Amino acid sequence: MSLKPDVPATRAALDLDADVLVLGGGPAGTWAALAAARAGARVVLADKGFCGTSGATAPSGTGVWYVPPDPERRQAAFLARDTLGGHLADRRWAMRVLDRTHRSVDELAARGYPFPLDDEGAPARGSLQGPEYMRLMRKLVKGAGVRILDHSPALELLVDAEGAVAGARGLRRQQGDDWAVRAGAVVIATGGCAFLSRALGCNVLTGDGLLMAAELGAELSGMEFSNAYGISPTFASVTKTLLYKWATFTEPGGAAIPGAASQGGRSIIARWLARGPVYARLDQAEPGLRASMREAQPNFFVPFDRMGIDPFTQRFPVTLRLEGTVRGTGGLRIVDESCATTVPGLFAAGDAATRELICGGFTGGGSHNAAWAISSGQWAGAGAAAHGTRQRGARRGAAPAGTVGLRAGTARAFDPQEATRRVQAEVFPFDINYFRSGDGLHAALGRLDGLWQSLRAADAAGTAEVVKAREAAAMTAVARWMYRSALARTESRGMHRRADHPEADPTQLRHIFSGGLDEAWAAPAAPLARPQAELAA
Repeated sequence: MSLKPDVPATRAALDLDADVLVLGGGPAGTWAALAAARAGARVVLADKGFCGTSGATAPSGTGVWYVPPDPERRQAAFLARDTLGGHLADRRWAMRVLDRTHRSVDELAARGYPFPLDDEGAPARGSLQGPEYMRLMRKLVKGAGVRILDHSPALELLVDAEGAVAGARGLRRQQGDDWAVRAGAVVIATGGCAFLSRALGCNVLTGDGLLMAAELGAELSGMEFSNAYGISPTFASVTKTLLYKWATFTEPGGAAIPGAASQGGRSIIARWLARGPVYARLDQAEPGLRASMREAQPNFFVPFDRMGIDPFTQRFPVTLRLEGTVRGTGGLRIVDESCATTVPGLFAAGDAATRELICGGFTGGGSHNAAWAISSGQWAGAGAAAHGTRQRGARRGAAPAGTVGLRAGTARAFDPQEATRRVQAEVFPFDINYFRSGDGLHAALGRLDGLWQSLRAADAAGTAEVVKAREAAAMTAVARWMYRSALARTESRGMHRRADHPEADPTQLRHIFSGGLDEAWAAPAAPLARPQAELAA
């Protein structure tokens, strides 16, 4: 097998043609594949892991932004998050998402998802358990005739002579060979980037889709909103934070840390962690509530049970794990209601697409993210089907577009582990990424730019290392877009906080677009026009 550009895609061990290729098998990818197939397209879905079990949703329980079709309740739902998000959301998009999500969750119920009943005996549809949800989605996708390629990470997109996407190619890990799919349209649903921080389900979320899209010239938006950290026991990967509102946080001597359990407590915890260990105990939960907490979030308690710790009565050490754009809102910029990107034939969905449209510069686990995955997945799938079926039968070239880690360089061989450690050293520290400042961001960018140039010059990775090499390249690219966007927003808004610009600036009510690889860039978009009555509300 070779990945050099002079080897045509037809040499792949598995060679397929499709109208639509979906990259990613989480909620957004499966909804996209389902929508495309229902629109009459021939669809292939390639997942880095096993579709239905990989990604952030599959091992988790997740809330869903599920609001009945009452205008007042939906307006209240929009405004509830709008201030936190810095007033960057778009009410029209939020209403579209609320409508599509409500109908889609009802479809899940009709298709057999086991929603529990509330205290009044009515179905409670505001949350989904990841294992049951994704098991059902895989079943629906297969039933719609979609071909699924499991354990088949994509390495690069294919591009035609006009610059439009023409498919992708990658590896089949279990077979030990490669695949290529020529497609009229591609949906990027590869999730966000958590920089291999060991957050639950994020081991496959390294920004690969963002890198592949940028290699075709795609633009991004909102990448400054990328410094989300989740509370986690030091001995576990579970970053569910809801239950910590019943926690008492203490320093090693046992004294309570003031304000650590408040809405802004994560920054307080971060400052204490810079000094030494921080401990938690869920002792604020009444005994009658504890069984309900276990039932609602069973996997939260698995690591404690394994360690023999009762988190309600015993202290345990905690840390903050970077979740980056998985719980941030930045991603590929979409340009119309079909979730098309700035590259012809390329669509984006879920965490790989910007979520500023519905929650501005602040989100969190589940809720808006889950609703966005459901809705954007279907819009991207339908848009890709319409575009891809128009290309059916056309003779198009399909040249590989990948760069770092895939092509021959002039320097030493690529070392993915070293590159990963170097990028993590720039994005994990609180004093660089959480408590941001111009000086800190500039210094980190200088080091990241140097890392990118060294990766760009390195020789291609060997077959055994090529996936890790592409992950390291993607994480480096994502970090550079993050920090350039953070420098371009000289204010504090949403989750983006600047120590040197601690207040929101009304003149910066706008999005920050970014892109580029060798010459990464970020620039402010036009100011947003928001009705004053809406802002006042």
